[in-house]
Amino acid sequence: HLFIAELPPQTPLATPTPPVTMPKEDIMTIDATVNLHKRLHGVTFKRKAARAVREIKKFASTKMHTADVRIDANLNKFIWSKGVRNVPYRVRVRLSRKRNDDDEADEKLYTLVSHVPVKSFKDLTTQKVDETDREQ
Repeated sequence: HLFIAELPPQTPLATPTPPVTMPKEDIMTIDATVNLHKRLHGVTFKRKAARAVREIKKFASTKMHTADVRIDANLNKFIWSKGVRNVPYRVRVRLSRKRNDDDEADEKLYTLVSHVPVKSFKDLTTQKVDETDREQ
C-alpha cells in the first residue's frame, strides 16, 4: 500500500514587479548595447519595431532606476530605419539620467535614451560616460 503524504496548499507563482529604487547618484550617463534580437524573438512581424521601442524603455528603466524614460527621435528613426519587421539586431544607446525641471512631475528624475552610432559591436561593454567625454 502506498501512503500519500498531506502536502501544504500551493500558492500560485506570481512574478512581482521589482520596485524602482532610488539611484545612488542623481545625474549619470552610461553607454550600453541592447540586444534587440533576443528581446524580439517570436514577436509578430507587424509589431516588432513598436515592441523594440518598449523593450529599450524597459531596459533603460531597469538600468537607470527611473520610471520616466524618453526616447530620442534619432534612436526612434534608427529602430524604424529597416521597416516594421526588420529591426536591427543590436543598438548602442546612451542612457542619460537627468533632473526633471517640471515641478508638478511625479518623478524627480527621468532617463533620456539616445542613439550612439558604432561601426562594430565587438568588444563593447557598458561604460560610464564622464562629463568631459560627452559630445552633446
